[in-house]
Amino acid sequence: MPTPTSQITGAYTSGLNYEDFDCNRLRVELNSLARRENQLVVAQGQRIKTSQMQAFWWGYGQGDGMEASELANVRGEKEAVRTAIATKACPTI
Repeated sequence: MPTPTSQITGAYTSGLNYEDFDCNRLRVELNSLARRENQLVVAQGQRIKTSQMQAFWWGYGQGDGMEASELANVRGEKEAVRTAIATKACPTI
């Protein structure tokens, strides 16, 4: 069965990717990643529902797909951006 979204943690992402970003660009990137994370949470939820239906009818379901892997990557990217924001002492909105 697919992994619930609450159990998918962020994959390590180097903060070097965001070293040259200014505070405004970091906020834009964080917002973009948050939108992508929401899309992936919905997609993973759909995968879980489909897998449960398959398990009910055929006795087995799907495992994790690219949604879970990409969600882990996006969550890792978000953490790297948050770290960069904290390091640069960007003002909060």
